[in-house]
Amino acid sequence: MPVAAPPQPARSAGTPAPVGTAISTTGLTKRFRGGQVAVDGLDLAVPWGGVYGFLGPNGSGKTTTIRMLLGLIGATRGEIRLLGEAMPAQATRVLSRVGALIEGPAFHTHLSGQANLARLDAADRTADPATARDRIGAALERVGLVAAAGKRYRAYSLGMRQRLALAAALLQPRDLLILDEPTNGLDPQGTREVRALIEELARDGTTVLLSSHLLSEIEQVCTHVGVMHVGRMVAQGSIAELRSLAAPTVRVTTAEVERAAATCRQLGLADVTGQGDHVTAALGDAVPEDVCAALVRAGVPVRGFAVASAQLEDVFVQLTGEGFDVSG
Repeated sequence: MPVAAPPQPARSAGTPAPVGTAISTTGLTKRFRGGQVAVDGLDLAVPWGGVYGFLGPNGSGKTTTIRMLLGLIGATRGEIRLLGEAMPAQATRVLSRVGALIEGPAFHTHLSGQANLARLDAADRTADPATARDRIGAALERVGLVAAAGKRYRAYSLGMRQRLALAAALLQPRDLLILDEPTNGLDPQGTREVRALIEELARDGTTVLLSSHLLSEIEQVCTHVGVMHVGRMVAQGSIAELRSLAAPTVRVTTAEVERAAATCRQLGLADVTGQGDHVTAALGDAVPEDVCAALVRAGVPVRGFAVASAQLEDVFVQLTGEGFDVSG
């Protein structure tokens, strides 16, 4: 659903982003009636100009957090700042600079995609009616819906509905985009197009908060990541910083798998496993060259030796103890 409200013009594309955070929360908490705590003491820090991946299993509090950020539900306690302004007190100053897609788009089913965008644009007090046609056309083109612009919304597929919601969020220049599962329902080609669009917006200086369950999507497009688990932020930082939380692994290809595994264990490597013609182990603080030399000294015929840095999936599992959808 698109979010828009009065004043404050967005920065022009290409203008350097301010230093600091575009979104920040301090002690943000949401307790529902009945005592359920959906978000517990959240300190969120989304840097200006970054693409921030908001990760977490279903029920971890991501969507509740997003709804609080936009003033759609109230917080039980804590502070929120959006684009340097306190929320929800300064919502009328801020939300015209924010585009959002959360919990699936909501449009009039009997109207065409173009007509739906026209109604939304007309309801935005900051939008210039004289430029409405051009802006709507540009938004439809940006999300690949020009050919379906005249088709009624009820005939749209799930992927087309997601595209239309993105178009609604892009009717005006935005300093901040908050996207909850923007590739839901899209085929692989559509997913790549949305990824390219996010990268283009980020290059123009737009800050993006991207909530997704696809780790491959997050790793390819995001500069920073926050991981939620049972309502709490368990880690956040740059992609490189999060990967550093998990040890790199070593993979040894050899005909002597048992001997190689035994040597790795003697060296103190953890999580040693042998399968087929290779052994893998967590490298920890060991120096790769020393490990390879020790294998050779132990008589292990090393056909291949590789070190792989930790993937985001490894970090996620380590932090939450849960698996995750890594497909694209």
